[in-house]
Amino acid sequence: MGKILVLRGGAIGDFILTVPAIRLLAEGLPEAELEVMGYSPIISLAEASGYAKRTRSIEYGALASFFAKGATLNEGLCAYFAEFSVVVSYLYDPDGIFRENLERAGVQMLIECSHRVANEGPPAAEQLAKPLERLALFLERDTANPLLKMPLPIVDEARSFLGDHAGPIIAVHPGSGSPYKNWELDRWRDVLLRLYETNSTRRFLVSTGEAEEAAVSKFLESLDALDLPIVRANRLPLPVLGAALSRCRLYLGHDSGISHLAGAVGVPSLVLFGPTEDSVWAPQHEHVRVLKHPSGLLNEITVHDVVAAAEAKLN
Repeated sequence: MGKILVLRGGAIGDFILTVPAIRLLAEGLPEAELEVMGYSPIISLAEASGYAKRTRSIEYGALASFFAKGATLNEGLCAYFAEFSVVVSYLYDPDGIFRENLERAGVQMLIECSHRVANEGPPAAEQLAKPLERLALFLERDTANPLLKMPLPIVDEARSFLGDHAGPIIAVHPGSGSPYKNWELDRWRDVLLRLYETNSTRRFLVSTGEAEEAAVSKFLESLDALDLPIVRANRLPLPVLGAALSRCRLYLGHDSGISHLAGAVGVPSLVLFGPTEDSVWAPQHEHVRVLKHPSGLLNEITVHDVVAAAEAKLN
């Protein structure tokens, strides 16, 4: 088969939901050399978990010419793309310009995949792997969920970051890329306080992303005022954050990329959903429980609901 290139843009969750497709390529065509091109902080997960031999950043100026009709193409990139027997692209290309330029560069087989997932139908990971049936690769239900296992050096880095602690660690990611998917921060504060009052050996790992730093900083200040034992995971490399989450007893979060990361590394999780279709977008792992109000309104979920569900998971 030679070499295979997967092109995947998008956010953290988009990429992790594509991991089963990448894993299917890696395990279904073991003789092929698999490379992934995307946003470096995110695609590092594919290399760290062993699914990709190499990764390459998509943030390369010369690549822009491949999205311009009739453009003069960078010779180095043409030679690069021509090395691959198969290119699997999840990039947005409504007019087929990228496809035409890849063909000009010498790509013989291009599998075009939608960068979007239908809000109705099977889980997102299954939809994203569907185009690989052209290669006679079919995603089985037992491999349809993203699975990420970090190598020992990254696990050691995460262990060092967390430090020594005898009690259970509960992780919480109180944000997401979309404000309408977020539960109120005051409610998250109350949840952590109640969980701590029940068992004072518990410690809390709070992760934040760049988009929500300003809002979450006030949340963290409120936790400090309550004297809760907090470990702040601010902009940790994703493989290290994944390894840190895997050492937690429980993860709490929303419909977000970090919730998908938590599910993929195997931590028991409680994920709050609002109007988004959870049968498509939620982590589908057995160790993940989705908490959703019948109305579909996120703020109809109460602090009591979350505490009770969290304690059930912990016990």
